[in-house]
Amino acid sequence: MSEPVRVDVWSDVQCPWCYIGKRRFEQAVARTGVDVEVTYHSFELSPDTPVDYAGTPVQYLAERKGLPLPQVEQMIDRVTSIAASVGLDYDYDHMHQTNTVKAHELLHYAKARGRQAEMKEALLRAYFIDGGHVGRVADLADLAAGLGFDRDDVLSALEAGTYTAAVKADVAQAAALGIHGVPFYVFEDKYGVSGAQEPDMFAQVLELVATEKAADGAVSA
Repeated sequence: MSEPVRVDVWSDVQCPWCYIGKRRFEQAVARTGVDVEVTYHSFELSPDTPVDYAGTPVQYLAERKGLPLPQVEQMIDRVTSIAASVGLDYDYDHMHQTNTVKAHELLHYAKARGRQAEMKEALLRAYFIDGGHVGRVADLADLAAGLGFDRDDVLSALEAGTYTAAVKADVAQAAALGIHGVPFYVFEDKYGVSGAQEPDMFAQVLELVATEKAADGAVSA
């Protein structure tokens, strides 16, 4: 059997386009039948955000981008509508804008135990759909415990910053690759795709890379 296509994804757990892109990519994988091995890498869209930001995501975006609230609300309505088109029910009324560094550390914790993909989906769902808080260590430990992880062990790792260096390494790698926005997909260290592209685009790249990988395998054999 051929080896799976390696896909490295830089994203943030409170990036609305990252969740949309995840669903579109999954649709492309299902459509093509290409076997993939996905690794998620940390990217902090707003590393200066306090854990307990007092305002709403709409207020935060208005402040950060210097835009009037009505314009930001239109942007939110648009992204919410697009999310709905891929089966995601975004609930901006109950989202908690926060700092995501500890959520990224939790993703590395889960990666070290072979369950990163499951944790990624849980974090995205918690933030965008369930009104969960993905910045507080205690809340993240609760979320992990809900997936069957040892809560005390998670709490200890997050409080100690066990995976802080791994998060920083991902961020540094993104900078080295010239990645300035997410989601960003890298296929087999060869092709880069920026943004939450339509499934057709992802499918084209997957099929191209899978064909090239099969050809390379045949030659080396």
